[in-house]
Amino acid sequence: MSTNKSEEAIKEKILNAAKKNPKGISDKDIKAAVPELSSGELVAAINSLLQQGCFDLFNQCGSLIYRLKAQTSKTAVKGADNEEKVVYNLIEEAGNKGIWIRDIRVRSNLANTQLTKVLKSLESKKVIKAVKCVNASKKKVYMLYNLEPDRSISGGAWYQDQDFESEFVDILNRQCLRFLQQRADKIKNNVRGPIVGRTQSYATGAEVHKYITDLGISNVTLDVEDVVTILNTLVYDGKAESSVYPDGSKVFRAIESLLPPPGLVQVPCGVCPLIHKCYSKGLITPQDCTYMNEWLE
Repeated sequence: MSTNKSEEAIKEKILNAAKKNPKGISDKDIKAAVPELSSGELVAAINSLLQQGCFDLFNQCGSLIYRLKAQTSKTAVKGADNEEKVVYNLIEEAGNKGIWIRDIRVRSNLANTQLTKVLKSLESKKVIKAVKCVNASKKKVYMLYNLEPDRSISGGAWYQDQDFESEFVDILNRQCLRFLQQRADKIKNNVRGPIVGRTQSYATGAEVHKYITDLGISNVTLDVEDVVTILNTLVYDGKAESSVYPDGSKVFRAIESLLPPPGLVQVPCGVCPLIHKCYSKGLITPQDCTYMNEWLE
C-alpha cells in the first residue's frame, strides 16, 4: 500500500512540474523536480505516465521532451454546461492554429454576451487561452491551454510577446555568417583544386545549427528550421548562396558580395512568417506591405 502511495506521489510531482511548463519538460527537469528518484524509478514513473496517456513525447535537438496532453484539460469541462462543451470542442478542433471568436460565434450560434461569458469561464479554469497573432496585432485566436501556438501565430523564435526580436536575429545572422566564412577560409587553398574546395565550403543547416547551439547564445531552443531561416536571410542579403545536393538537402556557403546588401534582416521580411505569401502576391517593396507598415509604427 505504501509503495503504491509513493508511486502516486512521484507521478503527482512530475505532473505538477509539467503543468508549470506547458512547452514540455525534459528528463533533467524531472530529476530537478523529484531529486530523490533513482534512474530506474524515473524511467518507471515516466513509462507509467506515458501508458496512461498523460504526455505527448517529442524529440527536440536530440533530447526527449514530455508535454502534458491537452486532453487532460477535459476534466475541467466535465461538469460544465452544454454551451461550454460546444465552445471547448470547437477550440479543440482548431488545434495549435487557434480559432477566431467570430468563427466560434458563427459555429456555436451563441450571442456575443453569452459567448464572452463562456470564454471567460474556460479561461479562468485554464482550459483555453487567447493568443495574439504576430501578423495581425489586433487579432486574437483561442486554443487549448497546453498547446504551443503554431509558428504562423507566434512568429516562432523571432518574436517575444508579439514583438520582433531584431537584435537577436542580427546576432544569429552574424554568427551564422561567421561560421560560413570560417568554413570557406579553412579550405580556400584546397590542394585538391578549386572545384573540390568550393564543394567542401558548403554547410548544411544541421552543421550551422550545431555551431549555434554550442555557442550557447540563444535563450530559446532553436531547431534546424530556425537556423535555415536565418541562413536564407544571408542569401537574401547577398552574403551567401545556397545549393541543393543530389539527396535533396539544402546547403549554404559564404560569398563575396559585389553590391551592398539590401539589409532584409534589419526589417522583419527576412524572418516574416508571411514572406512566401508576400512574394506570391508580388508585394516586393516595403511600402506595399501592410505588415511592414505595422512593424515600422
